[in-house]
Amino acid sequence: MLLFWTTTLLLLGAARGKEVCYGDLGCFSDAEPWAGTAVRPLKILPWTPEKIDTHFLLYTNENPDNFQILHLSDPSTIEASNFQTTRKTRFIIHGFIDKGDESWVTDMCKAMFEVEEVNCVCVDWRKGSQTTYTQAANNMRVVGAQVAQMLNILLTNYSYSPSKVHLIGHSLGAHVAGMAGSRTPGLGRITGLDPVEASFEGTPEEVRLDPSDADFVDVIHTDAAPLIPFLGFGTSQLGGHLDFFPNGGQNMPGCKKNALSQIIDLDGIWSGTRDFVACNHLRSYKYYLDSILNPKGFTAYPCTSYRDFESNKCFPCPDHGCPQMGHYADKFAGRTSEEQQKFFLNTGDAKNFARWRYGVSITLSGKMVTGQVKVALFGNKGNTHQYDIFSGIIKPGSTLSSEFDAELDVGTIEKVKFLWNNKVVNPTFPKVGAAKITVQKGEEQTVYNFCSEDAVREDILLTLTPCETPNTI
Repeated sequence: MLLFWTTTLLLLGAARGKEVCYGDLGCFSDAEPWAGTAVRPLKILPWTPEKIDTHFLLYTNENPDNFQILHLSDPSTIEASNFQTTRKTRFIIHGFIDKGDESWVTDMCKAMFEVEEVNCVCVDWRKGSQTTYTQAANNMRVVGAQVAQMLNILLTNYSYSPSKVHLIGHSLGAHVAGMAGSRTPGLGRITGLDPVEASFEGTPEEVRLDPSDADFVDVIHTDAAPLIPFLGFGTSQLGGHLDFFPNGGQNMPGCKKNALSQIIDLDGIWSGTRDFVACNHLRSYKYYLDSILNPKGFTAYPCTSYRDFESNKCFPCPDHGCPQMGHYADKFAGRTSEEQQKFFLNTGDAKNFARWRYGVSITLSGKMVTGQVKVALFGNKGNTHQYDIFSGIIKPGSTLSSEFDAELDVGTIEKVKFLWNNKVVNPTFPKVGAAKITVQKGEEQTVYNFCSEDAVREDILLTLTPCETPNTI
């Protein structure tokens, strides 16, 4: 009987799991769902706050280059800093093996200062992140509690509402933000930059970033291929009110360079190697950084899949508009709904990543030939290069339609240039023209119409001018 009760008590203890308590931060258990599951099989407790050694580094418009440290243990450091309660506060939280004074973090703050007055707080938990992944994935629970504690200090001591706070977390930092949000009622916004998959995908909402963690949660997925066998670090699971999948969310353009070119690009062996190994994963914060200075350059389209998006089935924006991926996602009128929303867009392969999507429809004239058709747009803000629209049999009277992502916003479209070629010697020198070309910018309802009665030989530009005033559809 003694053996029975001893065994029973041991089993009950194992079921309850171990627990550590860290003062005001609360207690942390290794019981389910935090450990002992298929997704999180190892029972590992988070380190002490002292060992993780989290720092809050404040940059503002007044001190953009040198941070001021805000101490949880000494709230007077907030009073003595440049923190201003009249401004929004954006926290940037790094992920695994990263650090809070990494150049991308400080660059993000500096970009914000160009467009707004803001308190920019970089959460540096490098000691807790630069360890084994499984340990770091548990340490983040303490860091999330510390971020929530800082928000509570701001609320209690300065009547600073959590609704004015935006948490931006990359990778493991996205789940830190989720943890902080779950402890902070009324938190304004969380942006998850490619939330990490391992130890989080498929877990209950209390473990990972989810829409209940803030009034508005937006997520950018850039490395959503399965971890095994494709080494995709990011999650494919929807985690926000709006989930963005640029370039389909798995393989980012410009990420197939060889390691040497990456190192040369980034002026450093460590940075170059990291960018090569985790290029897709890091693209999320690079897109966000570019979005700050390009308020209209990351229009994202609601669509069921990237295949449909690439098949031109999700253009133009619906009547209620499209959101901007990144910094300005919260401007979207329909940003929250009971159903999570998926959006797609394409980006460039290098900085500047912003793109503007146009739909083009061409009514052909002239002779029937085999070849390629291209167009370029000319507007009051600039011109695009030639974009491929069609390749195949060019039939007069037929209409070709396609979409492309331009490297700039041309503004009001003033003319269109048409070009065709087939690279085949033809002694009859056939001529092909475009009787009409209609152009629409994805986020606008205006359709521009351009006409021409001419036809041209191959590789000769044909200029089409407006044939009527723009129509609003």
